[in-house]
Amino acid sequence: KLVETLGIVLGLDSRRIQFTPDLMPSDILGSEVMEQDEFGKRSFRFISGPIFAQLLMADEINRASPRTQSALLQSMQEYHVTIAGVRHDLPAPFHVLATQNPLEQEGTYPLPEAQLDRFLMQVDILYPEIEAERRILLETTGIEDAKAQNVLQPARLKEIQTLIRRMPVPESVVEAILQLVRSARPGQGNAETDKHVAWGPGPRASQSLTLCARARALYDGRLAPSIDDIRALAEPVLQHRMALT
Repeated sequence: KLVETLGIVLGLDSRRIQFTPDLMPSDILGSEVMEQDEFGKRSFRFISGPIFAQLLMADEINRASPRTQSALLQSMQEYHVTIAGVRHDLPAPFHVLATQNPLEQEGTYPLPEAQLDRFLMQVDILYPEIEAERRILLETTGIEDAKAQNVLQPARLKEIQTLIRRMPVPESVVEAILQLVRSARPGQGNAETDKHVAWGPGPRASQSLTLCARARALYDGRLAPSIDDIRALAEPVLQHRMALT
């Protein structure tokens, strides 16, 4: 429901993949099939998979095998997939949302570090407050179902993304990002980090934190991000890029 609603609001083509232990990479990316025309000539035709969407929901992503999980890697970084040596570009804009089950549950596979690093943020969904749960109860058990309305088009969304990348970042904020990310890595002279952190965030963490801080500033109507943005976004941007000893 989440990805469907976001797709409608943002004007994006949305699809959902339910990850299961028997899911194969071709079920995500697509495959080539052999066809024969009326003259007996055979050729291969590419049938695109559900990843060819502007907004993709990977539901329970850690229920699939690592081999299948890795099928997302190239697409999330390079915005294209390669099938039988042929490049196929993904639609723009392209976004991936994912949910995962707790690792202590049966039938789950931990996501590889490289794949975790490609997700911009990790947002932990907790139980709702009582008033929020009351609204959920009342609004989802009646006859009328609330319908989402389109408010944006893909072209406008791309313009906003471009604007965010052009937003200036004060040197003090750049320095705060670098110091924060580097302090979370073992082997950087921080005894507490060396004691408790097995592996820390890489350069993508700095990039993600910068982009998220710019987006938060723009959302608040400010012309540049501040240290407060870094404080607010540090946990969701960094937590999935680190592991405890």
